[in-house]
Amino acid sequence: MELTHTLKTFIEEGQDWERKNTSVKGVSIIRLPATKNRAASLAIDINPIGEHGLPMKKKGIMIMNAAELAAFKAIFANEKVDSLIKALEEVLPERKTSAKSSKIDVVQI
Repeated sequence: MELTHTLKTFIEEGQDWERKNTSVKGVSIIRLPATKNRAASLAIDINPIGEHGLPMKKKGIMIMNAAELAAFKAIFANEKVDSLIKALEEVLPERKTSAKSSKIDVVQI
């Protein structure tokens, strides 16, 4: 019940595009602004944390409902995606990473 209350408060009082980290590393909640067709809403942003404590990508994957989550799970579980990424890793050069970190407010899940 506390999580629901925290989310309701965030959608009502948060700023547009404000991000709150959660207790699950790589998972945050973003407050999406209202548009002409819909009220303000929340989305889960998934962006795994790398070895230096920074997000791996500039933008994560935004998920707004259970159907979207199920669709991503199905894609990630597909063995063909595993073989595709292995082939990409063989072709592409290794990338360098940068090292920065910061302490931010965390929502407990």
